[in-house]
Amino acid sequence: MFTALIFIIILGVLVLVHELGHFVMAKRAGMKVEEFGFGFPPRLFGIKRGETIYSINLIPFGGFVKIFGEDGGEKDSNRSFSSKSTAARAKVIVAGVVMNVLLAFVLLSIGNMWGLRVGFADQPSDGHVQDLRVQIIQVVSDSPAAQAELEMLDEVVGFRVDGKEINITSVKEVQNVIGQNKGKPIVFKIKRGSEVIEKEIVPRTDPPPGEGAVGISMALTGVVKYSWYESIWQGAKQTVILTANTFIGYGQVIKNAFTTGSAGAELSGPIGIAKFTGQAARIGFIYLLQLMALLSINLAVLNIMPFPALDGGRLLFLIIEKIKGSPMPKKAEALANSIGFSLLILLMIYVTTKDILKFL
Repeated sequence: MFTALIFIIILGVLVLVHELGHFVMAKRAGMKVEEFGFGFPPRLFGIKRGETIYSINLIPFGGFVKIFGEDGGEKDSNRSFSSKSTAARAKVIVAGVVMNVLLAFVLLSIGNMWGLRVGFADQPSDGHVQDLRVQIIQVVSDSPAAQAELEMLDEVVGFRVDGKEINITSVKEVQNVIGQNKGKPIVFKIKRGSEVIEKEIVPRTDPPPGEGAVGISMALTGVVKYSWYESIWQGAKQTVILTANTFIGYGQVIKNAFTTGSAGAELSGPIGIAKFTGQAARIGFIYLLQLMALLSINLAVLNIMPFPALDGGRLLFLIIEKIKGSPMPKKAEALANSIGFSLLILLMIYVTTKDILKFL
């Protein structure tokens, strides 16, 4: 219940901020907003304030803003979406994406003042860095680590090998211990939140390519804290880097899907994201803040992709209309959006089913 509640709150904030961007920009452009909805229909209930219905809908994984004339009709009314200029319509379409990026920037800026935990390739020399840890950032499915129920964000604090206690302070030390004890049982000492637990694992002598003997990826992390004015700059820089890397990540997944038939990465749906949210919340508020910023960036990048039923798809149709000098045939646009939405629902069902099978 705790995990579900936190996840619903975070999802609600991300969707609200995204749709608020569309709503505010549409109002500024003089468009009539007929409905501001959280979730997808069927509608559970709604309240009308002025000319707009504010609704809560059954399917909670999303939201929408219904604008008068956005289906291409009512061009004679100056309150309709279709009567406005291409630039005005484009601003309304991209406003949700921009709001999610701005939310990530605000969260990361606050986090930098509070103290954000970030990863380092080498031992940091920056005086802003505190509380260094060796943390697990990925657990491969069906690996010895997964079977031992190691989790993302677990901190590796040491080992017990042949009755001897070994403390560690770097990723290299962990790798050395694992490499020297392949095929032998070793006890991982794991700190999860405030609790230290022990997990016995036998590192594989012949692991699959790219998985390692135990099946984990690790990073040296530390808390970086800045003054308020430095935090704003760091928040902006981290937002740009995170957004660029997210585009690259999605691009790689799409490329792999077309070239190899596999995503080449583990995809998670609402259940998987909810699980990660619960882990982050239990470990600390700052992890939750970072996860929320990451999800906000992912929502922005996913929405701006030129795929039907997403903001990027609508923007693409608008660009085609501008180049052609005439609107896209509405039947063709509606069909493309229906197919795109159906494919997105099928993808959500697929990744949700995988999450259920994995976690059970």
